[in-house]
Amino acid sequence: MVFKKNIKVGNKKFFLFLFIFSIAMVFSIDLKSNDILEGKKTNLKILDKISSKNELIRLSNGKDYIYKDLSIKSIKCTNSEFDDNPEIKAYIQVKDLTKKDKNNVFVFNGWMFSSSPSITPFDHPVYDIWLVSCY
Repeated sequence: MVFKKNIKVGNKKFFLFLFIFSIAMVFSIDLKSNDILEGKKTNLKILDKISSKNELIRLSNGKDYIYKDLSIKSIKCTNSEFDDNPEIKAYIQVKDLTKKDKNNVFVFNGWMFSSSPSITPFDHPVYDIWLVSCY
């Protein structure tokens, strides 16, 4: 008696396993890259125009940071996926604590870009804020 193995079925199972494994690897690599792109902390520089001093502040995303008369909150920050031309963007909310009018509390509410701060400028008579990094 001679036993023969069914080679065709064995090859199909192996290639099916290899295909499923490669798809799983592609999705896991994609998820890891998104974790690197989105940061948990944001670095901003604040210039006090009256004293001409600037200060680097580190914000945890989602938490308010009080700097003199301003309340600054970073909602989200991301890094670009390209290393040759890095772009850092962050969604920032800035409130002026001296204003009592509840309608116009936000001095700035929007996206800030590190390479082009003039796209959405922060306008305040005393302070100037710009985005430095996201990690």
